[in-house]
Amino acid sequence: MRNLKLPFLEHIGAALEELSPERAVLVVDIKDYHLQHLGFVHGGVISSLADNTGWYAVMANLPEDKTSVTIEIKVNYLKPAKEGRLIAIGKVLRLGRRVAFAVVEVYSQEELVAYATGTYSILELFSHS
Repeated sequence: MRNLKLPFLEHIGAALEELSPERAVLVVDIKDYHLQHLGFVHGGVISSLADNTGWYAVMANLPEDKTSVTIEIKVNYLKPAKEGRLIAIGKVLRLGRRVAFAVVEVYSQEELVAYATGTYSILELFSHS
C-alpha cells in the first residue's frame, strides 16, 4: 500500500479521520498557534486543510500506481473560526484520466466557515530504483 502520510499535516496538528472513495475527512483541534492577529483561525490553516482534504479525496479514487498533486485551489472564506475543531469534508466531483476536481467544505462548531474547489493533476507513480 502506498504511503499517504503527510508530515506537514502533522506539523499543523491535522489528522485524517475518514478516507473512502466517497469522501475524505480531516480535522484540526484549534490551538493558539493556529490564530491570526485578531484571534481567528489563520486563512492559511483553513486553506491547507481544504487543499489536503481534496488531495486525500482524489487519492482514495486512484489505483496504487497513480498519485496526485494540486494544480489549483480556490478557497471562499465564509465566516471566521475561533475555537473548537475544524472539520474538512471533501469529495471528488469529476475524476478524469489526467485531472480530478474536488470540493471541500470546512466546518467549525457545526457552521460552514469555508468552501473550496480544487483541481488535481493525476500522475504516474514512478519507482526510484
